[in-house]
Amino acid sequence: MTKKKLLLIDGNSVAFRAFYALHNAMEKFKNTNGLYTNAIYSFHLMFDNVMAKEKPTHVLVAFDAGKTTFRTEMYDAYKAGRAKTPGEFREQLPYIRQMINALGVQYYELPNYEADDIIGTLANQVDHDEFDVVIVSGDRDLTQLATDDIKVDITIKGVSDIETYTPAHIAEKYDGLTPKQIIDMKGLAGDTSDNIPGVTKIGEKTAIKLLKEYGSVEGIYEHIDELKKSKMKENLINDREQAFLSKQLATINTSAPVDIAIDSLLYQGKDLEKLIPFYQEMNFNSFLDKLNVTEAVPEMTEVHFKVVDEYTEEMFRPEMALYVEMLGENYHTEEIVAVAWGTEKDIYVTNHPAIFENPFFLKWLSAKNQKQVYDAKRTFVALKHYTNQATEGISFDVLLAAYLLDTNDNSNDIASVARQYGYTEIQTDEAIYGKGAKRGLPADEEELFAHLARKIQAIHFLTQRLDAELHEKDQANLFYDMELPLSFILADMEIAGITVDPTRLQSMKGEFSKRLQEIEKKIYEEAGEEFNINSPKQLGVILFEKMGLPVIKKTKTGYSTAVDVLEQLREQAPIVDEILNYRQLAKIQSTYVEGLLKVIAQDGKVHTRYVQTLTQTGRLSSVEPNLQNIPIRLEEGRKIRQAFIPRKKDWLIYSSDYSQIELRVLAHISNDEHLKAAFVEGQDIHASTAMRVFGIEKAADVTPNMRRQAKAVNFGIVYGISDYGLSQNLGITRKAAQQYIDTYFEKYPGVKSYMEDIVREAKDQGYVETLYHRRRYLPEINSRNFNLRSFAERTAINTPIQGSAADILKIAMIDLARRMKEEKLEAVMLLQVHDELVFEVPEKELTKLDALVKEVMEHAVSLNVPLITDAAWGATWYEAK
Repeated sequence: MTKKKLLLIDGNSVAFRAFYALHNAMEKFKNTNGLYTNAIYSFHLMFDNVMAKEKPTHVLVAFDAGKTTFRTEMYDAYKAGRAKTPGEFREQLPYIRQMINALGVQYYELPNYEADDIIGTLANQVDHDEFDVVIVSGDRDLTQLATDDIKVDITIKGVSDIETYTPAHIAEKYDGLTPKQIIDMKGLAGDTSDNIPGVTKIGEKTAIKLLKEYGSVEGIYEHIDELKKSKMKENLINDREQAFLSKQLATINTSAPVDIAIDSLLYQGKDLEKLIPFYQEMNFNSFLDKLNVTEAVPEMTEVHFKVVDEYTEEMFRPEMALYVEMLGENYHTEEIVAVAWGTEKDIYVTNHPAIFENPFFLKWLSAKNQKQVYDAKRTFVALKHYTNQATEGISFDVLLAAYLLDTNDNSNDIASVARQYGYTEIQTDEAIYGKGAKRGLPADEEELFAHLARKIQAIHFLTQRLDAELHEKDQANLFYDMELPLSFILADMEIAGITVDPTRLQSMKGEFSKRLQEIEKKIYEEAGEEFNINSPKQLGVILFEKMGLPVIKKTKTGYSTAVDVLEQLREQAPIVDEILNYRQLAKIQSTYVEGLLKVIAQDGKVHTRYVQTLTQTGRLSSVEPNLQNIPIRLEEGRKIRQAFIPRKKDWLIYSSDYSQIELRVLAHISNDEHLKAAFVEGQDIHASTAMRVFGIEKAADVTPNMRRQAKAVNFGIVYGISDYGLSQNLGITRKAAQQYIDTYFEKYPGVKSYMEDIVREAKDQGYVETLYHRRRYLPEINSRNFNLRSFAERTAINTPIQGSAADILKIAMIDLARRMKEEKLEAVMLLQVHDELVFEVPEKELTKLDALVKEVMEHAVSLNVPLITDAAWGATWYEAK
């Protein structure tokens, strides 16, 4: 399942940009009442552009509540000296708010806070495993919020020219600074637009230079005595309070008392009852015309089909398309509302449940004929639940084929795929069923039946074209020999499910609750009083005022108690260690223990769904629930696997995973002699790399820290890591990180050649391939934008490695399923977790399964280096790791 996306728009900032975007043409933008509409119109254009580009699931527009905020209480000159807001702009703001609601979006403001604080709070409040966040503003202050999960789009000119800020872009633009250091930069250099003073005569360049040396405003003042005597040093000393105040003013509050639920921001489309009269009032005739074109159902040629509730054998021919309709995504629990099947000319549709017991239909399903479908796994699982038999003879899956041909398009709607191939005789599901809370069957049954008949026609049309393109691009084997067979193996795994012991989870919940109470008690004892451990403000007062620990960072509302801050204080006070333990355990308790208890089915199992068509590297994703994401680095996280048990008492859970498969694939692809030798000779690859990079002759002389650093280099190289990225991972300077990378390439020249060759190949072809011809197109590989191009180059390096590793595991799964069936084993393949396969097996079959899994996985493909697996087993998944 694709991640949700939260779009947060800085209302005041974007509206102000919108006003000036059409400022020169203001007189042309007036409605019949004389109201200027240039800002309203431009804001609408921006909204349309960003909605089309980002396709968010959740949206909010945040506004400033007024001029007085907690910042003006700290510094009454904050934002003073700004030119008076034009009346022509002010009068449009209420209508912009009205339009936002008509567009189906909420707006929100919070007294005493700015829009930045609302946005910062919501952006950090969401679960980033579930949501990506996009922020749109004209104010670069918000760039401090950028993370791997939060991108910040800043309008440069007007409302359409946008610069995207990510941590990588910020590092490039500001010579290596992190997003959080943007705050420190403003603390030193100030901000004239907000009247933040900063330090006298320190500009952006000097601020960046100081921050690269000392990390933060606090770091500079900790080392102030080391600075050479100069006017700058004198200004820093004289303006010390001003620097810290400026940093505080520039820091966005990410813990504002925002009273709005993320679920309430779900975007469900425009409110036409409000929007049409609004357009008429504003004289926005172009938007009205566009609305009619967009919202109206396009005219289509008549589709011929028969609605049936009685069935004859002649209705089911050897080669037909089949489509099973459900309105929700989870086909394990969703109701089948109708079934359609047929040739291009003879199409049958029914919503009568008797079909699932009809002998002609059941015989046709079990026949190894030629059935074309859209989403084979969904079709197989849904029909298995209804008929209790396997659907055989599925020969083509339009969804899988379309995904392989272009992994950049993750649309799951058959109409979207059809339109890419010039077929327009079908509407989207959204047009027929609606979306969100309004999603449901059309009132006219005939409309449903016609829609399904068109899906049958589209499947026939697309099967021919997609099959031809797969052969043309040398991807037919990837589709017919790997992905399509795998879909049925995954279907069987999903249907089988894995047994979960709810009593163990409940017991764990009790244990963790008790443990949390014990940790709470220790924290209160160390603190000398009780307080809200989950309140950063109260915790900050305890740690930094009462206990006198050194202040590492400050936020607008007080002291930072973020994880990176607490890690630095871990050795200084036992309370810090307990707080970190408390946070980790509370997260495991709420997200995983309580989360799993909610999704145990009536059969005592959890039935995850594997998504084959999501990632661009070919790796599988697990959803509802995500069983690939159970935390295993902490012992408490690993313990969750104790609840996963085999179906019977005399059975075991068996696990086998590939050892360092991506590095082995790199050794094969790069053909580097030293990397290959390390694996062929069975060396510890990280120790071997440490010896080469650090010039050590004996493995015994490699220290744990050297091995850790070599490991970071090894895996960093796989992802095309930069000196900056490696320096952040290892806590070293960029210069030292670059030295590691340079030395690595010197010692492993084949790897360097591979990286250079693959990037050059991607620039020539526009795509890269795995060993098995899985393609990933890289449209930005020749971009003039450095950041877009750099990301594409890193992707070009990584995709053949990660994608080939994913392909190898898929080949192994197919071979294993076949061999287990041939050997007539009772054992069942249950889960795939990245490079790991999990089975349940009778004790009597353990030896046989262990030998078979090792043989198949280690010989699934032939590489220049050996594939090695590690296996374990026990009464629970925990014991099998």
